[in-house]
Amino acid sequence: MRRGDLLKYLGSGGAHDTLAPVYGAGAEAAAGRLQELMMEFAGTFPCGEGSDTWLFSTPGRTELGGNHTDHQNGLGLAASVNLDTIACVVPNSTGVIRIKSRNHRPAEVTLDSLSLIPEETGSSPALVRGVAARLTELGHTIGGFDAYTTTRVLRGSGLSSSAAFEVLVCTIMDHLFGSGRLSPVQLAQVGQYAENVYFGKPCGLIDQLSCATGGVVAVDFRDPAAPSIQQVPVDLAAHGYALCIIDVHASHADLTDDYAAIPQEMRQAAACFGCGVLGQVPFEEFMAGIPAVRSACGDRAVLRAYHFYRDNQRVLLQKEALERGDFEAFLHYVRQSGRSSFMYLQNVSNYRDSRNQPVALLLALADELLAGQGACRVHGGGFAGTVQAFVPLERLEGFVSGINAVAGEGSCHVLSIRNTGSVLLLH
Repeated sequence: MRRGDLLKYLGSGGAHDTLAPVYGAGAEAAAGRLQELMMEFAGTFPCGEGSDTWLFSTPGRTELGGNHTDHQNGLGLAASVNLDTIACVVPNSTGVIRIKSRNHRPAEVTLDSLSLIPEETGSSPALVRGVAARLTELGHTIGGFDAYTTTRVLRGSGLSSSAAFEVLVCTIMDHLFGSGRLSPVQLAQVGQYAENVYFGKPCGLIDQLSCATGGVVAVDFRDPAAPSIQQVPVDLAAHGYALCIIDVHASHADLTDDYAAIPQEMRQAAACFGCGVLGQVPFEEFMAGIPAVRSACGDRAVLRAYHFYRDNQRVLLQKEALERGDFEAFLHYVRQSGRSSFMYLQNVSNYRDSRNQPVALLLALADELLAGQGACRVHGGGFAGTVQAFVPLERLEGFVSGINAVAGEGSCHVLSIRNTGSVLLLH
């Protein structure tokens, strides 16, 4: 749609029915946000009223079960959330991708130069270059475009702001040049490749898959090239609960090595049995081989491997509880997962800086405020980022104010599950 027509369409309320499946009761506010996005695009890139304009949205995600299980060919349970990254896009004929994200420096990638650039590691240009390179390797047509993005996905929060960005970039290229043919799994795999190879972070696939698919997804990664996905309907409000994500305001700077050590130590444990990942080693065989793993890899590797097996089993139990509508059983397993992450996976505190333990502190506070109800756990990769809590609706106001009193105003975010993944909103 031409830029001028699209602005009028959004301003007239005509887009409500198109946006409602994604934004629900917030469709009108979303239309206003998209208009603002288009104006910011125009202030960054030259464009006329007749410019061919596309609008996209990719959600963040929350992990519901399986903490650090996906990268070991295990099981995962996750959901997309109502915080998203949106993009206004106009194709260009320059052979260059230019992406400006609000409050960030532009990312510019020339399509005739898609080789990995080590100096870009850890940057947005690396993610863009990685997505473009992988699509090219797979035989997909790509081209140049200008894009302006804004996001409500909390950075460094375990809500997967980087995965949302990767999947968004892949979705843009797929629709602009490939007629939107890629499946959610394919979008996710391209995003994971960009993050693993070009960005330099050894993440699993669950983050990108949740952002691409939408809703609650149970994923079996036994075959990582073709993961099995099942959507699980969940209505938190119908069960009387709200989902809260607590920002602990701790930096992820210099924590890449801490994150990387988890899959590394799990793989080292698996290698003791001649396997590449723990998902290939039967639990009974692991238990019988603990003395050998301990000797070769150390106690922490044994503990992290033990967490993998038990949290992997909990994903199945959580999924079954949700399918039969037993939310209290689901919460019981959330609590168990949280204890296992703290005790065995050991991704709650950065032990190089024992004076500062914000995740552990806010877990203790959340436990106190919940008073035996609901559940809370470390969220996502751990060490910094966020705490996840399922809060009874009758306790929600007090919970939010209690968290904010300690962590700072605006630290406790009340989210909802979004049932649509990465999408082209309007064109």
